[in-house]
Amino acid sequence: MARVEVDYDACESNALCEALAPDMFMLDDDDNLQVSDPKVTDENRTRVEQAVAACPKTALRIVEDA
Repeated sequence: MARVEVDYDACESNALCEALAPDMFMLDDDDNLQVSDPKVTDENRTRVEQAVAACPKTALRIVEDA
């Protein structure tokens, strides 16, 4: 199984990931990125990959678990 990880030191909360995968990413009331469910599945992989690629600060990555 794979999961998405956020480098919160790099994240600027631009919300591009939220726009592409709103079921996984959201900004909280303080404009901090929250990941509702870090699991990358066959059903959401394309959207998560698009969100990772769209991040202007490369703060997102997909980690493949062994």
